Amino acid sequence: MKKSKKTVIILILIAVLIAMIPLFALKGAEFGGSDDAGSVMIDQITGGYQPWFTPVLETLIHGELPGEVESLFFCLQTGIGVGIIAFIMGRFVERKRWTAGKADKA
Repeated sequence: MKKSKKTVIILILIAVLIAMIPLFALKGAEFGGSDDAGSVMIDQITGGYQPWFTPVLETLIHGELPGEVESLFFCLQTGIGVGIIAFIMGRFVERKRWTAGKADKA
C-alpha cells in the first residue's frame, strides 16, 4: 500500500474517532446548538430576552419551521457553498494547466 493511501486511511480513522468518542464518553450529555446557549446566557444576564425580529419564513407560515425543513435548508446551503468552492478550485486548476501548456509550447 502506498504511503499516501495509508495517510488518508489514518486521517479518516482519526476523523471518525473525533466524531464518535464524545458520544460514548459523555453519555447523557445534551449536545445543544450555539443559538440555544446564546439565548439562555442573554436571558440570564438581562433577565428578559425578547428577540428583535422573527425569521422571515416563520412570519410567512405563521409558526415555527419543522426541524426537518431547517435541516434541509442547511444542507442546501452547504451544497451550494461546496459547489461554488469546487467551481473556483476547478478554475484555478484549469488555469494552472492552461498556463503550463502555454509555457511548454513557447
